Amino acid sequence: MNHQKSELYFLLTLLAVIFVLAFFIFKPFLYALILAAVFATVFEPVYKMALAITREKKGLAAFLSTVFVFIVVVVPLALLGAQIFQEATGLYSSIISNGGATDFSRRLEDAVNNFKKIFPAPVEISFDVGQYVRQGLDWLLRHLGSFFANVAQATVSVFIFLTALYYLFKDGRKLKSAIIALSPLADTHDEAIFNKLALTVNSVIRGTLMVAIVQGVLTAVGFTLFGVPNAALWGSVAAIAALIPGIGTALVLLPAIFYLFFGGESISAAGLLVWGITAVGLIDNFLGPKLVERRIRLHPFLILLSTLGGIVFFGPFGFLLGPLVLSLLFALLEIYVDVSRERDNR
Repeated sequence: MNHQKSELYFLLTLLAVIFVLAFFIFKPFLYALILAAVFATVFEPVYKMALAITREKKGLAAFLSTVFVFIVVVVPLALLGAQIFQEATGLYSSIISNGGATDFSRRLEDAVNNFKKIFPAPVEISFDVGQYVRQGLDWLLRHLGSFFANVAQATVSVFIFLTALYYLFKDGRKLKSAIIALSPLADTHDEAIFNKLALTVNSVIRGTLMVAIVQGVLTAVGFTLFGVPNAALWGSVAAIAALIPGIGTALVLLPAIFYLFFGGESISAAGLLVWGITAVGLIDNFLGPKLVERRIRLHPFLILLSTLGGIVFFGPFGFLLGPLVLSLLFALLEIYVDVSRERDNR
């Protein structure tokens, strides 16, 4: 008996050591692997469609699905990230070289001063626009700069992501069965975890985040059409602001409208106002239900906190990883409640 216990403890210790070593081996590619799992879940309908087209040829269907994700997601995100990085670098350099006195900051401060003359506040509030913009750009450049500066590492990460995505499409069911077989939980609970996790991931990614990204893109398009500088940069800010319940993209659109109006461009300001109300403001009502359908929806405030916290903790990819961790937490909590009820009923 003692020999069996010693053997078990030795096996568990050895397993823990090997697990830690394996973690550090996979750590450089952890983000790519997690993102691959997320996109394999979100684009599973694409893979099923490819299976039907290729007559159940899993390898070919997985390849076509991976190429589809690369063209639809990876390439646009890379181009958008490069554009944001370029605009942020230019604006940051301009702020530093001019001591914060850029044309953008001067016009925005003039707009704020004119607004305060029309609507005087009981308490005088002053702030340095250039300082806040510089602090935000400094954070953005630190994270995006390291990614774009190391082209080799970025290429390897994208390669690992696409390769993992291919095999998750092709062998995802086998991996799921292996995890269920190794799990000490009942198979029904394991299945429930996978199903609820898939539902919440789809709700977060396809529902909340996709709508926010579309609103951010439309905001950037509106800024480009009506002459607001650094449209891609502020469009990305609008995408994050779109997650704020009750306020959304107005947090970015209204300052831009005031910027144009008090800068003497009334027609452009009116055009951006109409664009914000129609193209940007109504997209959630039309696109949201189409993407989410009857899936589980998490509260927008929790999505906002997980997105911002994910960005701070994980970097730029945290806008995906943060909500993913939140969805996993809620899935596990629901399973825990179900297991507790079953135990109480025995």
